Formats: sequence, C-alpha cells, structure tokens
Amino acid sequence: MSLSLQLGAGTSLPGLAAAKLGSHVTLTDDSNSLEVLDNIRKVCYLNKLKCKVLGLTWGIWNISIFDLKPNIILGADVLYESSAFDDLFATVTFLLQKSPGSVFITTYHNRSGHHLIEFLMVKWGLKCVKLLDGFSFMPSHKASGLSGNIQLAEIMLNNEQTNESNIAKAR
Repeated sequence: MSLSLQLGAGTSLPGLAAAKLGSHVTLTDDSNSLEVLDNIRKVCYLNKLKCKVLGLTWGIWNISIFDLKPNIILGADVLYESSAFDDLFATVTFLLQKSPGSVFITTYHNRSGHHLIEFLMVKWGLKCVKLLDGFSFMPSHKASGLSGNIQLAEIMLNNEQTNESNIAKAR
C-alpha cells in the first residue's frame, strides 16, 4: 500500500492524482492557512476522494507530524520562496528519516536560489537521485511555446553522508 503526503498542497492536484491511482494520501498546507485547508477538503469531497487533510507548517514539529510515515512525499512548486527553503528541507528530512526508503518528488523552477538549494540539500543530508526536464513529457510543438527551466527532482536521504557522520560521531 502506497502512503503519499503532499506538502504545500494548495490546489492538491498531485495528491488527488495519487489518490485516484489508489494511494492513501495526506494533503497538507500551512497550519495557519485555514481557508486553504478548507478548500482542500472541498476539492476532495467534490472528487469523491477520502484524503486526510492536515495543517502542517514546515519547520514546526507539532504532534501530527510524528504520525506521518509516507512512502512518497510530493511537493509541487514548493521551492518558490527562498526564506522557506530551510524549513522545507528540515521537514522533508524528518519525514524521510521516519520512513526509510521513502522519496521526495518535487518540481523546481530555477527562479533564484539554485545554490541555496544545493547548500541546504548537503546541510540536511539529502541527495538528488533523478532530475528530469519538466518539458520532456510534452510533445515538442507544445513545449516549444513555453519558457523557463522546470525540473522534476527525486530526492532521498544521502545515506553515505549519514554513515560518514555516524562514523565521525563514533570516533
């Protein structure tokens, strides 16, 4: 059974698609965004999907985050406000550590902060295991009319870095 969690769900499209494909989905957005969370519930109802909806603020460890053990963490366009990157990666790392073998799948549009993202991935012991051009899935005649650089990234814990740090602590 696949357990999926969408961070910063907003309109919830990736999570809804995962639910339609049979995954048990938890949709999250900022705990303070009550209107957004209510809208997510309405979208689930309208689509006849039984997704769990949860307020989750990145970087804040409330009781609800400790019960989450997703196989797949989804983040569609969550890398847009660089001031939130550190809290996002802290939250992702926490969730990946609670669910060994899990992955974080996100989209990335290079607006700014590319080097910050690389720095934070190292800081939080993460590695990108797959990076795809976001337009590669589209027919070329449609993709040619779009601008920008959108990537689809699969991110996991960097076990080599974790092992090195555990060895260093043991010394």
